[in-house]
Amino acid sequence: MKSPYDFKHIAPTYANEKQPAIFLLHGMGSNEDDLFQLTTAIDGACHIFSLRGPIEARPGYAFYVEQEGEPVRQIFDQVVMHTQNFIFEAIQEYDLDLERIYIMGFNQGAVIAQTLAVTMGSVLAGVIALSGFLPKFVIDEYAKTDAARTKVFMSHGTYDYVVPFEWAEKSREVLEERGATVTFKAYEDGHGVNPQNVADLAEFLKAQLLN
Repeated sequence: MKSPYDFKHIAPTYANEKQPAIFLLHGMGSNEDDLFQLTTAIDGACHIFSLRGPIEARPGYAFYVEQEGEPVRQIFDQVVMHTQNFIFEAIQEYDLDLERIYIMGFNQGAVIAQTLAVTMGSVLAGVIALSGFLPKFVIDEYAKTDAARTKVFMSHGTYDYVVPFEWAEKSREVLEERGATVTFKAYEDGHGVNPQNVADLAEFLKAQLLN
């Protein structure tokens, strides 16, 4: 891989034909080991690529710099471009099934995942966005593709004071306007992933990747 990203890769159990893939994007201050625990429902069923954010943000890493909760545009634009390039490069190098490409992110990773649903909707079979949102400049200024083939799982805490719940609701509206099929789950919780969220996510992943 020529991508500047550091990443971890887990191959599927059976790889004698084109296989699906899911790309994991962690949250602020975490790392590439963080989200594997959310994929146990689909162990062995697909390639898993977990990317490390390029910016040090102790105790871990970040994908972009924030200002008043919003991404700094110049850095965010570059990260989105590099993430798109990583996905396309992985498709070629690992001979992935182009019809079954998924992205999952939490916090900053969910922001990027939702943005890619807007810009790469015609390529992505599914997007999982946990406690994220679409930045205003993405909604207003980014080039948009038809996301009619993309199934989106969004989850958010109604008491999330890091990313306001209203931001998530707005993101849902935008993605639905682009044609995406959105499953939106709200939990009486803060900024995180609770046990019911994990269970709902597992059902979504199994429906997408085990059928």
